[in-house]
Amino acid sequence: MSLSRYFLGAAATLALSAGATFADPALIFDLGGKFDKSFNEAAFAGAERWKAETGGSYRELEMQSEAQREQALRRLAESGSNPIVMTGFAFGDVLNSVAPDYPDTKFAIIDMVVEQPNVKSVVFTEEQGSYLVGMMAAMASESGTVGFIGGMDIPLIRKFACGYAQGVKAANPDATVLSNMTGTTPAAWNDPVKGGELAKGQISQGADVIYAAAGGTGIGVLQAAADEDVLSIGVDSNQNHLHPGKVLTSMLKRVDNAVYDAFMAGEDLEPGIAVMDLGSEGVGYALDENNASLVTDEMKAAVDEAAAKIASGEITVHDYMSDETCPALSF
Repeated sequence: MSLSRYFLGAAATLALSAGATFADPALIFDLGGKFDKSFNEAAFAGAERWKAETGGSYRELEMQSEAQREQALRRLAESGSNPIVMTGFAFGDVLNSVAPDYPDTKFAIIDMVVEQPNVKSVVFTEEQGSYLVGMMAAMASESGTVGFIGGMDIPLIRKFACGYAQGVKAANPDATVLSNMTGTTPAAWNDPVKGGELAKGQISQGADVIYAAAGGTGIGVLQAAADEDVLSIGVDSNQNHLHPGKVLTSMLKRVDNAVYDAFMAGEDLEPGIAVMDLGSEGVGYALDENNASLVTDEMKAAVDEAAAKIASGEITVHDYMSDETCPALSF
């Protein structure tokens, strides 16, 4: 019986046969689930693209709790999955301890650097993509006040917020940027009700464009913005279609490409650090039929010019991860 494609919940993870071997790749989603319409779903899209193009199969695991991280990695490695790709910085410490025990298995981690000889670390310049959508927010805003709502308050999400605020100020130095984080635990990634409440609070303060970088929580932000007839900005996946004509754009973080590339490399996955930036189309903004009427020619020209200057190094976007200050925004 083929077990090459398997959904692993908590019970299924425990039930893996110790003697079974697999050569297929595996993908572990972070908390929030693969259908979060954001970060995890982008990873899923990359795996599905690989599957469609190659006819291959892969294994997948949706995390049910923090306690599953090490167990999941060890079970998949012992079962022979190779490479094993995981989404999210929270796998960092666990992978650092697990990877040396499986030197013949290749691992890829997204959003964290793990320096092991069998690990590929994929990081993104989220601040660059956020700068672009910040410019768009400032240009679209009629009130001069825009908002940012993050998920878990961690340096990575502050990286989004700082780049966004810098872009806003580049387009309108007099603009006001409101900022809220949803929480300090992983639950902050999957609380759309709280996201909606935070969005309504910012709207009451005058925000008419709100950028959500909050995983599943962001779905509540986009919904509240649409309900209150203000614009929102999606993240990671293209979320323009969730509320056509109400989502100004989405900051694309090409997690799908990271997963696809790792699966394509297979057991030949090269370890080291890969930086996916504007120059390599690792980040960007979404323009399609759902938001075309919202993005003016002037807006697109300004943002595309800024993108070219960022890619060439003429414009430097502040990276909170390397310098934990935020010149354009106070937390």
